[in-house]
Amino acid sequence: MDPVIIVGAGPVGLTLALALARQEVPSVVLDEGSGTDEQRLARTAVLREDTAALVGRLAGFPVAEAGFRWAGWRSMRRKQVMRQITFGEDDPALLHIPQHVLTAALRTAIAAEGLVKMSVESRLDSVEQETAGVTAHTRGPRGTWWRGSFLVGCDGPRSTVRKLQDIRFPGRTAVERHAVAALRTELPWPGQALLHRLPPWRTSGPSVAEVTARPLAEDLWRMDWLLPPGKDLVTPDLLVARVRETLAGWSGGTTPPYELLDTGVHTVHHRLARRWRAGRVFLAGDAAHLLGALGTQGLDEGLRDADNLAWKLALAWHHGSHEALLDSYQVERRAVVAARLRATDQALPMLRAGGLRSAVPGSSRGHDALLTEGHLGRGALGAPGTYADAPLAPPRAESSVEVGTAVGAPVTDVRVTAEDGSAVALRDRLGRGALLVLLIAPGTVVWARKHWVTAGIMPRLAAAVTALPHRAELLVAESYPGAAAHTVLLIRPDGHLVTALGGVRPADLYEAAEAALGGPRATAEAAASRS
Repeated sequence: MDPVIIVGAGPVGLTLALALARQEVPSVVLDEGSGTDEQRLARTAVLREDTAALVGRLAGFPVAEAGFRWAGWRSMRRKQVMRQITFGEDDPALLHIPQHVLTAALRTAIAAEGLVKMSVESRLDSVEQETAGVTAHTRGPRGTWWRGSFLVGCDGPRSTVRKLQDIRFPGRTAVERHAVAALRTELPWPGQALLHRLPPWRTSGPSVAEVTARPLAEDLWRMDWLLPPGKDLVTPDLLVARVRETLAGWSGGTTPPYELLDTGVHTVHHRLARRWRAGRVFLAGDAAHLLGALGTQGLDEGLRDADNLAWKLALAWHHGSHEALLDSYQVERRAVVAARLRATDQALPMLRAGGLRSAVPGSSRGHDALLTEGHLGRGALGAPGTYADAPLAPPRAESSVEVGTAVGAPVTDVRVTAEDGSAVALRDRLGRGALLVLLIAPGTVVWARKHWVTAGIMPRLAAAVTALPHRAELLVAESYPGAAAHTVLLIRPDGHLVTALGGVRPADLYEAAEAALGGPRATAEAAASRS
């Protein structure tokens, strides 16, 4: 079987390559660059807890140590503090990390991965599809033909893959523009991110509508100033004036010492590809969608694309293509991103129209709540999407029960006991291509595994797991949010909940697993491949 061809060596493409390798699928990554990345501290990413765990698991490095977890969040309007949030165990902080650090860690992991081949200075210029595979051609010093089973375009906003497949990319240009600076300084709220709307100072140029300060490690900060509509040039002098007046405004009128390390202008576009699949060709990341206004995070969504697609391609690579399963990637991911874009576009006129703030009592706090959602990955603007209504969702069974996680949503990370008796985090068992079956069994922690693995409902559940239409791993947890004792959770390889059942119901568990794999045809193909 030919490898998967991945076009683009950014975080999404590299994550996809590693995710496929963890499921024993070889890939070729076509990198049109030299294999190194420019160090830009003004280009950072904010990752939610589960996507940060995904990168850490795949790259095999402590991603939290390479980035910075915020201690808290505060938002202000003029001189008034509107909201303060302190992050803790029950409310985990986001991870803020320079993108070049993230990419370097992924490249290091790939260098040690035998199933991934990197080809630098390889610019794609043609793609041909046949029934059995894909042929791609690259030009440049390493110009050659490449043969693959599938091809995934992770090649950014100007995606060559998307253009070669004649896929439209409609949307809005320059929804927002921000002047960006990375600097080293001390602010009055160390470790806390800040959103300040309508700050009261105005010492040079037009007044500032909104400024965001997000901490990195070692007194480093990324600061973003929302620019007025238009294409006015942001000069170095103007940016330095913004830095000085903002720092002075936050520090009692005197500009504290600072070191300016990097600057730039970030322009936010909102676009969504009409199709994310064309036969054996797929799109992911910025090649498929662009978003980012009101604090929403495009890279986080791109990593979710890779996580969603990897296990489906792996199953198709090992057991034969199943159209419903492969089609579900576009259906699930495009619907989630489209919903986020709609929510953001609907909120933009209200949040950016100055007159409405004074016309509607209490609107400022409502606007602040919406902006906080976007920046902190919550609510309609920022929360991870669910796949409850997607094609892979099973029909509700009589034994179905409600738990603290909605069907189709990412599961909560809890401590579990694996089949070998080891105690691990649930997220550590994701991304291996297997379904996970989690039994909630309070009290098992006080007994040696050999005593409870053959007692009660465990033998019956173990037999049901063995009979499932795809490889599955049986795990046991003391508790899970909202779950009663003997609840059985079925979890997809990408960590989304398929169903929760009250007790051991082999027929219901089998039906749910079958649906999660795309339906009966996937089951037949998987069985045939094992025989």
